[in-house]
Amino acid sequence: MSKQIDVKDLNIYYGDFLAVQDVSTTIAPRSITALIGPSGCGKSTFLRALNRMHEVIPGAKVKGSVELDGQDMYGRGVDPVLVRRKVGMVFQKPNPFPTMSIKENVLAGVKLNNKRIKKSEAEELVESSLKGANLWNEVKDRLDKPGSGLSGGQQQRLCIARTIAVKPEVVLMDEPCSALDPISTLAVEDLMAELKNDYTIVIVTHNMQQAARVSDKTGFFNIEGTGKPGKLVEYDETSKIFNNPSEKATEDYISGRFG
Repeated sequence: MSKQIDVKDLNIYYGDFLAVQDVSTTIAPRSITALIGPSGCGKSTFLRALNRMHEVIPGAKVKGSVELDGQDMYGRGVDPVLVRRKVGMVFQKPNPFPTMSIKENVLAGVKLNNKRIKKSEAEELVESSLKGANLWNEVKDRLDKPGSGLSGGQQQRLCIARTIAVKPEVVLMDEPCSALDPISTLAVEDLMAELKNDYTIVIVTHNMQQAARVSDKTGFFNIEGTGKPGKLVEYDETSKIFNNPSEKATEDYISGRFG
C-alpha cells in the first residue's frame, strides 16, 4: 500500500519568486520523515508540493519531478485531485467541518470523490478509520454529534481519520501538534508510530523533540537570508542528524544557536 517518493531537481515558485531550490531526495515507504528548519525556509512549501496543494495558490508552480512509486505526479495529464487522494494532508490547525457530525466528517473525503457507498460499508469505514486514528472508543457513542464539539486533540485525530478513510498511500502532516497540549500531542505521536505500518508519513515540525522521537529520517531545510530560496541542507537517519550531523548549519540549528 505505502509507496516510495522520489523527488528530483524540484524547484518551487510563487510567481517569479523561487521559494525552494533544487531538492532531490528519496522518502522511504512505511517510514516517518520529519522536516525541520527555521520559519520561512520552505519546508511547508515543499510538503505541499508533494501532493500538489502548492498549486492551489495563484501563480504557484514547480519545476522538476515528484514521483510516487515511479509515476510523476506532475506528469502531463495527471489529475491533481487523484494525486491528493493518494497523498493525504493533515493541517496545522484541526479543521473538522463544523456543520457535519463526527461520522459525516470521516466520510467527507470519500463522498467528495463521488464514491457511492452502501450504508453498511459506510459504517464499517467510519469504525475502521476512527479505530485507525485511535479515536473510536472516545466517540463511538456520539457519532451523530458535531465534530466541532470534540477537544482540539480529538479534532486533530478526527482529521487524521478523515484523511485515512480515502485510503491514501502517503499522509503529509503540517505541524499537526502545534495547536495541541502535551497529552494530545503524545496521542497523535503514538498514532503516527502505528500509521507508519501502513503509510508513508512526512511531517513538518518545529518541535525538535518530536522530530527526534517519532521520525526515522529527518530533513533539515535552511535559508541564507530573506528573499533567498530555501534548500534541503541535509537529509539522513534521524539519530545521525541529531547526534552527528554532517553540516555545521544543521548542528547550529539543532543546538539552538539560531532559528
